[in-house]
Amino acid sequence: MLPALATACTAPVATGQGGSSAQVNRRVAIVLTNHGTLGNTGKPTGFYLSEATHPHHVFREAGYEVDFLSPKGGLAPMDGLDVTDAINDAFLADAALVARTKSTTAIPDAEPARYDAVFFSGGHGTMWDFPEDASLQAFARSVYERGGVVAAVCHGPAALVNLRLSDGRYLVAGKQVAAFTNDEETAVKLDTVVPFALESALRQRGASFVASPNFEERVAVADRLVTGQNPASATGTAEAVIVLLSKRVP
Repeated sequence: MLPALATACTAPVATGQGGSSAQVNRRVAIVLTNHGTLGNTGKPTGFYLSEATHPHHVFREAGYEVDFLSPKGGLAPMDGLDVTDAINDAFLADAALVARTKSTTAIPDAEPARYDAVFFSGGHGTMWDFPEDASLQAFARSVYERGGVVAAVCHGPAALVNLRLSDGRYLVAGKQVAAFTNDEETAVKLDTVVPFALESALRQRGASFVASPNFEERVAVADRLVTGQNPASATGTAEAVIVLLSKRVP
């Protein structure tokens, strides 16, 4: 079950060029931030651990291979190291998995045609390096326009703020979108630290922004765009990706 799911047109996902089921890659890219400093505070940040580990768990359980990418490659700093979370704890206990977050593939070196979906994990670091990264935008656009799924959770939708399709339209325009809200940013006392208000920016791009009360789960599905509001939405966002991928046209 996908709690608090806002759905606006969940059309089946086409396979890649040629439409053959043999071309289904069963591979997902999880994109992590390289940015490790929280504005001018001197405090560390990065990707929020459960917003990578929970989706990773969902994708692997569904039989998908998962690659970790980042704008620059190499180290993706972790934040939110809650080891009372069983999935986090299991991830951190796996030295090979942790090593992969320290040696991520640079997005310019990745081939978008290999992936069924791209998932932008959140964490405050994304607010600095995701929005203006042209390679990131080109990668996501290619995945989407080949019939794949683009997904993001919490601050991960910072990757969508400047993401245009080949016809010049913003991907989020006219679609239901969830992300970390302005109220949530104020509640964690970082509204004056982040470089922009994510909710406001998505609204300015034409998104139909949807939200649950602070820190409660919300997942929005609009065509092949899946977004989640906060850490509580990470699992549900990944599960919604799997539902869309299961509807691929043979």
